[in-house]
This record gives sequence, structure tokens and C-alpha cells, in this order.
Amino acid sequence: MKYRFHTTAKRAAFSLAALPLAVHTQAQAQYAEPTTDLAALDPVVVTATLAPRTANESLSSVTVLDEATLRRQDPTSLTDLLRGQPGVDVSSSGSFGKQSSIYIRGTGNESTALLIDGIRLRSATAGGAEWSYLDPRMFQRAEIVRGPRGSLYGADAVGGVVQLFTHDGEEGGPHPRISVGGGSFNTQRYSASLSGSNGGTRYSFAASRFDTDGEPVRRGGEDMGYDNTTALARMSHTFDSGAEVGFLALRARGTTEYDESGSLATTDYVQQVAGIYSELPIADNWRSRLTLSEARDESDNYAYDSILDTQTRTARWENTFSAGAHELIIGAEYMNDSVAGSTTGSTPWGGPYDIEDRDNKAVFSQALLDFSPVAVQASLRFDDNEAYGDEVTGSLALGYDLDTHHTLRASYGTAFRAPTFNQLYWPGYGYPDLEAETSETLEFGVRGQYAHWFWDAALYQTDIDNLIASDANFDLVNINEARMRGVELSAGVEIDDWILAAALTYTDPENRSGDNAGKRLQRRASQSLRFDVDRELGDWSLGGSWVAQNHRYDDAANQNRLGGFGLLNLRAGWQFAPLWSVRLNIENVLDKEYSTAKFFDGDDYINAGRAGFLSVHFGQ
Repeated sequence: MKYRFHTTAKRAAFSLAALPLAVHTQAQAQYAEPTTDLAALDPVVVTATLAPRTANESLSSVTVLDEATLRRQDPTSLTDLLRGQPGVDVSSSGSFGKQSSIYIRGTGNESTALLIDGIRLRSATAGGAEWSYLDPRMFQRAEIVRGPRGSLYGADAVGGVVQLFTHDGEEGGPHPRISVGGGSFNTQRYSASLSGSNGGTRYSFAASRFDTDGEPVRRGGEDMGYDNTTALARMSHTFDSGAEVGFLALRARGTTEYDESGSLATTDYVQQVAGIYSELPIADNWRSRLTLSEARDESDNYAYDSILDTQTRTARWENTFSAGAHELIIGAEYMNDSVAGSTTGSTPWGGPYDIEDRDNKAVFSQALLDFSPVAVQASLRFDDNEAYGDEVTGSLALGYDLDTHHTLRASYGTAFRAPTFNQLYWPGYGYPDLEAETSETLEFGVRGQYAHWFWDAALYQTDIDNLIASDANFDLVNINEARMRGVELSAGVEIDDWILAAALTYTDPENRSGDNAGKRLQRRASQSLRFDVDRELGDWSLGGSWVAQNHRYDDAANQNRLGGFGLLNLRAGWQFAPLWSVRLNIENVLDKEYSTAKFFDGDDYINAGRAGFLSVHFGQ
């Protein structure tokens, strides 16, 4: 067993269990949308602590992209929304449904956990989530938590967690929404939804369609198309006793085209999450919640004649105990990953996986204590995985309110990344002796929170041991070490009819061992700036986003350099009648050719140039 938690932190976490503890809530708690400037600038988040806390109270580095932000920007992909946010970097193999990776604080795509209404979605074979297959219009808000959350969510939450929340049923209704639009590259976008509430029942149903001919991903290549059809159903009922039951189902499927050695190839895909939950008030200070869920990542690759279907089934039980301003959450989780399919065709390693199933058992606890002006948050988790053994993770965060506007925070946390099925059991090329990566992170931060604006600064360092990487013979080993350290600055202002947000990130993701010691990790920029501005002008709205990043390297030896770039996106809206509006988005206004990844043959993956999209919307 590998104990990564410092002795003092462990003693603190265990001692907290004996203290009087805390108020009900859960990671998928329903919440009211912010209605004031202060609420919008200091929003309630649930991902950081499994409990509703304002961003200032969470003692974490968090970014919230609310419903108003998603509607204003109306991005064609999640990567456009996430690119350049504090601590977040994006690498992609072209635009419109092409493979994309999210790097939080320099950690890999496999080290970022993606949740949809609390349900983990990822590929058990590749490890990370496939962000490009999710339609942003299906989500009401996003929470980005930077820093380790292994003690709350288990494996892979090394760099952080992104949680997407689907639309909740509004009061009254039904409330219909319809959107029709299209634009460059013969793109068509359609979406419709119906939501509302009746008595104690809340409901939300939605569907969307995205279809485009796409752009070439290689200079001189063919257009690479993409289509996506998504359906969502969500419903819950609250009884007079306070008990609640509900379910969620979201399914996205479609086809993406990609360049395979200069020729067009296709992949059919499915991304799906489904879950049911029940929550009971056992006593005045004790609520219990049980969630059963399943997530699927499926792909059918015709170039390699491969079919890979992964399923993750989870049972999670959370109990929240309250005592005044304090709370304690104790829970258990069972997770089973399974893989069906095989790789054949032109590959030399065809056949099914040697092992197609593994399970993980875990118990966890978290204490949230408020001794104003001091706050203490501590958590501890034990995971037992049949593939790579036991892991203990934990965290300790301290906060101090300097005054009513300024809060200091300091935290220490550990996490681990599980080896993927591909790394352990890839047919004819697996490494079953690989151990999990383990990490330690130390962070200091300060936040200023005011009536109409805020600012936040964070300084951190993450050390990763047993980094899974290739050696000189291209074999996977656990010998590498890495260090990520950086600074994040962010600010937001809402005053009169202006809405502004800015983020400045410096990251130093460094390989610390082997032949490439001292080199920057692949495909990561070290400097990033994002600036968003929007202005309301009566029935009109105008806005824009500017993202600038410096160069990166496509290889571990830092020989293949990819240049930096600056992207400018502009948007305008006009509400021409009650409930009716039209929106115009122009992406990459300066028609910048940029690349964040290379082909194996050394050619750049090219992202889309200037593009315009026009849409008509009905509904609130």
C-alpha cells in the first residue's frame, strides 16, 4: 500500500471525525440560479467539496461558467469554452469533433476527471474523456476545479475536475426553447427543449443536432466532417417528507471523419450517461443519498477495423451529518469498468483484451468546519482496485478571512492516476505491472470579493511520481517524475451593462527524469491569456473573447515546436420580439492558422480558420 498523505495531515483528518459536524447537501444538489451581481461573481459551487459553498468559501481555485455565459458565447464545442480559462489548456487534432485533450495545470488529459451531474464519463481504454463529442447546448453550467480531488472522486482527479450540469426544470412552465441556425463549412445546428415543474416534480427534456462538412485537418487535405445527435431527459420529484428521487439520461452519438495517412477515415461514436438516485432525510441532522449510474464510451473505427466499447457502472452512497455551521460527509463507492471489443484489421496486435473487467471499492470522508474567521476542510479516501492495488489519498485546506472582502487559503492534497486498459492490457502490447501515478500538491491563494467584482490569485506546485511514460525503447515504464508549478490570476467585473472576465496563467510542466529531464511536457503551452467582454445595449448585445497562448512542443525532447497564437471571437445578439432573438458568432476573426498537435509524419493538425454562424432562438 502506498501512503501519500503526510502524517500530520492524516492525524488532522482523523481527529476531525470526532468533532461536531455539518449541514446537508450533495455533489449533485439543485441550486437556484444567481440573480444578483454578487451571486454571479461569487457563485455557489458543489464540485470542490461535495457541498454547496460559494467560490470564496470553497478554499479552492474554481471557475464557474454559468447559464448566461454559455448563452452569450454559444460555442460550437466545449473546447472553445474551456480554452484559456484559468489553468486550462487545450490540444486538438483539428476542429469539429476531432480528438481533443484538456490539460489542467499541466497534467495530462487522463488526469482530469469529467462529471456530468455527478456521473463520471471517460474512456476506460484511453483513460481521458472525449470532450469534442459533447454538445455545449445540452448543459446549463460548468464548474472547473483546479487542484487534486482524489480524496473525493478517486482515480484521475490529479489536475482537477470539470463538472457539467444539465438543465434543471424551472418553476412553473412548461418552458419551451427552440434554436435553428447554421453557417460556415455547411454547418447546421438545431436544438429544442422543454422544462418546468409541477408540484414537487421537476423535468427537463432536450435534443440537439449538429452537422458540418468541416475543414481539412492537414494542409491540402480533404474536408473532415462531423455530426452529433444528442438527447437528454431529466426528472425529479420531492415528497412532502423531504425525500427525493430522480433520474438522468443523456446520449450523444454520431460520426467523425479524420485523416489516416492522407486518406479520409471515419469513426462512429456513442457517449452516454444514465443514473437514478434517491435521497432520504433520516433525521434532522442526517441525510442519506444513494446513486446508481452507468457511463458508456463507444467507438467503431473503420480504418483499423476496431470496436471499443467501455462501460463504467457505479454505486455511490453519501451520508451528510450536520451540526450548526459544520458538516461531515461519509460515503462508500463501488465502481466497475468493463471493456468489450477488439482491435484487428491492419494492426499487428489484433485480438481482444487479455483482461476485460476490473472493479474498485472505496470509502471516503470529508469534514467542513467553520470557526469564523478560520475555516478547515479535510478529507480522506481509501481505494482498493483489483488491477493496481490500494491507494490512500487525502487533503487538508485552511482558510482565513482577513476582513469581509479578502480570504487567504492554503491547501495540501494527494491524488493518483490509474493505468488505463490500453496501458495494462492492450492486445499484444500491454504492461500489466504498471503502477498508478501518485501526486502531491501544495497551493497558496488569496481572493478579493466585492459587490461588483472579484480577483483571485493562486500559486501551486504538483509533484508526480511513477509517471507513466515511454522509455528509449518505447516501452511503458514507471521511472519518470514530473513537476508542475505555476501561477494563476483571474478577475471578473459586472457593473452597469458591462460584463468582463480575465485570466492569466503561467504553467511550468517539467519532465524531471530520464533523457528528457528539464524538458517541457508535450503539447502544453506555458503562458496563456483569456479576456472576455460583453455589453448589453437595450435589445442588443455585443461581445468578444480573445485567447492568446505561447508556443508548445509536440515531442518529449522539445524538438518539434508548435508556434503560439492569438484567437479573436466576436458575437452579437438582437432580441427583435418577446422571447425571440437572433445571434451572430464569428470565430477566429483574424483567420489565424494555428496548430496544437502534429501528425506522426510531422505535419501539423490544422484548426478551422475564420467561420461565421447565425442562429434564431425562441424561449426565455
